[in-house]
Amino acid sequence: MATIRDVAKAAGVSIATVSRVFNNSALVTRETAERVWRVANDLDYWPNSAAMSLTTNRTRTLGVLLPDLYGEFFSEIIRGIDDRARRDGYQILVSGFHDDPGRVLEIARSMLGRVDGLMMLVPDESIDVVAKVRRRLPVVLLNPREEQNHCSSVRLDNRGGSLGMIQHLVGMGHRDIAIVTGPQTNVDADERLLGYREALLAAGLKPDPTREIAGDFREFSGFKAAEELLALAPRPTAVFATNDNMAVGLISALTAAGVQVGEDMAVTGFDDITIARYLRPALTTVHVDAFAMGRAGAELLLTEVQSEEEVEPSHVVMPAELVIRESCGADASQAQDGQGRSAAG
Repeated sequence: MATIRDVAKAAGVSIATVSRVFNNSALVTRETAERVWRVANDLDYWPNSAAMSLTTNRTRTLGVLLPDLYGEFFSEIIRGIDDRARRDGYQILVSGFHDDPGRVLEIARSMLGRVDGLMMLVPDESIDVVAKVRRRLPVVLLNPREEQNHCSSVRLDNRGGSLGMIQHLVGMGHRDIAIVTGPQTNVDADERLLGYREALLAAGLKPDPTREIAGDFREFSGFKAAEELLALAPRPTAVFATNDNMAVGLISALTAAGVQVGEDMAVTGFDDITIARYLRPALTTVHVDAFAMGRAGAELLLTEVQSEEEVEPSHVVMPAELVIRESCGADASQAQDGQGRSAAG
């Protein structure tokens, strides 16, 4: 097999230059880097990443730890992280703890030595774990409930988006608005429920526990929620599913039961996943840019990983925007597509 010495000799450069090329060093000209890579490809030379990381004390890999890897929201976060990481020649290592907070520290430890920094979307009870990881690795938190003094963060304006959605439904004349909630201990779910309750109180409407239907952010829980909603007397005139996946299941079940969504009952969601605009009726929802969130988190982490000095923590809040479509009962003149969003909250 070809060695790094073979590549250096064929490319007419030093071994140190070849090493710099494989480590994406800015000290090498583009012309030289292209020549080295061309020779490496011709010789079928594969750099030993483990050996290079021992030499440079860098793996050029960013770790990502999420509660789950299921669904468009998480896939868009990962895509945004990867997009920004690749610009600086980094790869990503992704793992999920599958809503088991007890595994967060275990997985973080397994990444030590394999990544240069870690992005974490973890529940409140794992914040003490974050502090332990932070002593060994740069950490950026994704969607924490509160800003942490010891590390940077990027979070969604869940409460503001939820507040804006309920204000919109109240403005359309609805006074009996139900909600399909998300998983317990989930920050997004908790903040969206909080925004729902705050908006009702602000409109002079008292939150009713019988109107708060439990869900888990998956389509089937939205489908099942329809049964409880239809059994309520009086029946709510509007329902806010706290993510689009549940709204999809809800619309399917309501339609099967003969309910005209948008006429007999308004249905709304949160996230603005791709399918939302293609449903019939198209789904009124809250748009959040998970791709941009992932990219912003990677930007913060790369800044810290690549800095030779201590970096002051930064905190970014991603906006939430109301997208009005037909499922809330809006007519064609009121409905907006993804290019005509109005600010929520």
